Amino acid sequence: MGFLLRALRRSKPLLQSHISRSRLPSPPNSTPFRWISSTPDLQKPESSAAAAAEEPPAPRTPIGGAQIHFPNPDDAIEVFVDGYPVKIPKGMTVLQACEVAGVDIPRFCYHSRLSIAGNCRMCLVEVEKSPKPVASCAMPALPGMKIKTNTPVAKKAREGVMEFLLMNHPLDCPICDQGGECDLQDQSMAFGSDRGRFTEMKRSVVDKALGPLVKTVMTRCIQCTRCVRFATEIAGVQDLGMLGRGSGEEIGTYVEKLMTSELSGNVIDICPVGALTSKPFAFKARNWELKGTESIDITDAVGSNIRIDSRGPEVMRIVPRLNEDINEEWISDKTRFCYDGLKRQRLNDPMIRGPDGRFKSVTWHDALAVVAEVAHRVKPEEIVGIAGQLSDAESMMALKDFLNKMGSNNVLCEGNGLSPQADLRPGYLLNTNIAGLEKADCFLLVGTQPRVEAPMVNARIRKMVRATQAKVAYIGPQSDLNYDHQHLGTGPETLLEIAEGRHPFCSTLLSSKNPAIIVGAGLFEREDKDAIFSAVETIAKLGKIVRPDWNGLSVLLLNAAQAAALDLGLLSNPTDSIQSAKFLYLMGADDVSLEKLPDDAFVVYQGHHGDKSVYRANVIFPSVAFSEKEGTYENTEGCSQWTVPAVPTVGDARDDWKIIRALSEVAGVRLAYDNLGAVRARLRMVAPNLLHVDEREQSTISAALKPEFHQQLSFAPFGTVVENFYMTDSITRASKIMAQCSSMLLKK
Repeated sequence: MGFLLRALRRSKPLLQSHISRSRLPSPPNSTPFRWISSTPDLQKPESSAAAAAEEPPAPRTPIGGAQIHFPNPDDAIEVFVDGYPVKIPKGMTVLQACEVAGVDIPRFCYHSRLSIAGNCRMCLVEVEKSPKPVASCAMPALPGMKIKTNTPVAKKAREGVMEFLLMNHPLDCPICDQGGECDLQDQSMAFGSDRGRFTEMKRSVVDKALGPLVKTVMTRCIQCTRCVRFATEIAGVQDLGMLGRGSGEEIGTYVEKLMTSELSGNVIDICPVGALTSKPFAFKARNWELKGTESIDITDAVGSNIRIDSRGPEVMRIVPRLNEDINEEWISDKTRFCYDGLKRQRLNDPMIRGPDGRFKSVTWHDALAVVAEVAHRVKPEEIVGIAGQLSDAESMMALKDFLNKMGSNNVLCEGNGLSPQADLRPGYLLNTNIAGLEKADCFLLVGTQPRVEAPMVNARIRKMVRATQAKVAYIGPQSDLNYDHQHLGTGPETLLEIAEGRHPFCSTLLSSKNPAIIVGAGLFEREDKDAIFSAVETIAKLGKIVRPDWNGLSVLLLNAAQAAALDLGLLSNPTDSIQSAKFLYLMGADDVSLEKLPDDAFVVYQGHHGDKSVYRANVIFPSVAFSEKEGTYENTEGCSQWTVPAVPTVGDARDDWKIIRALSEVAGVRLAYDNLGAVRARLRMVAPNLLHVDEREQSTISAALKPEFHQQLSFAPFGTVVENFYMTDSITRASKIMAQCSSMLLKK
């Protein structure tokens, strides 16, 4: 109502003048009225002239917090973006210069981690003295260049490009899974015209079958070729390519085949339109319905940064987060699509196996009382605890403290093998760091297959092979590494030849500036592991791989719990411990062999999924998964990170450390912490580095202090540690999507 009154008040003088003009006849030679308005600026010309003087431009914030590194300050050049001076290194493109100046240039084909294609033409800008707009993504910036991003010429060029892109694009937005996070939607709104002139029939393209993970609607494709470049350059598979010409141009596989890369899901993120979307997530939810929670991945030892998108109590999808030091902006398919395993085969209630062999649900009080009574009936040395590969540092600390209070020191973590040597941290960490691998120019892989053990580490190695032609040598079983490499042998005899200087690869190692040796954690399970590590250390001395400015001797761990377990001292011998165990406490341990366990042993299984070890359990304690708790995990390079609860707990499940804390009180050996802060205070006493989140602490102790091992080297060849990339833990084994991947992508 107020709006109408203000409009009428403003229109009243105009109405009166219109009525007066209609009543009074105007003279024949009269001129129309010209209304003159006076402003303070016009009354004072000197003040308006001062205001018209050019003010110095205010500093701008680079797009996305971009930071510039000048390798050589003398190579800096100055360009002008919309009149704003910017200093950039030589070799930068016009688009990158605009980003540094805080100007966001629209683009579809350009991606900072892929090669430049320059085929979408959306990034056109005007450059002074250039006869026509230039594609800023492919144009190198030159000294003194004057770039204009907001002129009528640039705007008209972008409108024309957008009109061409929308010419054949279907009106699928209401049913497209990309809706709400679509670059084409956003840029057509910001830079496009309000109408198009194309009235003919739109073209249509047959959808491609790329596998169980990526859904294709190729009619929506705008031929930006991001997916083609990603598959070729990052994933290392020549599966996708451009076929045809003109309006018949389309992206496909030429021969009908599936996309067989372990990184294939990343094409969903880089596709700017809805041509490539997530098949398991299709038609499930819109992005504005989801709650995003920043967390980390625990399916391998890399600790990729992820965002868990949930709706209510259900995890709907997992997408990557940017972290330049760990996973850049990629994640593996196992990380991205294992989320449906979080709602299948879950343990909801405490259960006790009855005389008939069936489990029955009981209260927490009854289950804890039964376990505490049995624990007091056995000898302390017959009590054994095993932490699973998905365990967080807090729960492993609680398990160790509980067993120690019960008089037992038999506590270990699966995957760490027979009596691991954990006295010196560099002996089990990736000492180069994941990002530091980019400084290496020669790699020796010993008993590790990084493509299936740690795809993000493998992507870094491939990046260096492409960028600097780094040499890669591999010792182990026949493996399909997706970059050029030299297969030296399958077992320790090749390692011995290199250590003695008899192998041709020694010359490559000695001529390299920053050589790196990566040893697989699968060797922890071998009885001659100390002899193998001694041989590797001999090679490191021969090639000067460990220096004050470079430590290239690294171990690539397999599981999320391994590094923290070794820091906390979970070091018992599993074979001897299990053979004599009468009370076995399994905290999410499903991959440990129980064949030698005595038949009369009492087994407690604490976990979130009904997996392998449940069939041998006498009592089940339901715990929470990584998406439902706050926990500390240390990755393979020794960097601690936290998981954050994204969804509520399932049923009557509890945090792992809370269950052990409650059991200790029922058993009469009460632990001295009641909340998460107190548990972390206990962690600080044992391993303070675990609380330094997102930091990498280098060892201050010299590796020369490590005792020498005189052990016979076995010439048995190295084995394959990961048989099935898609099913490695209780969550992925419960996932229906991972089962489909196993059956379709791994079949010979």
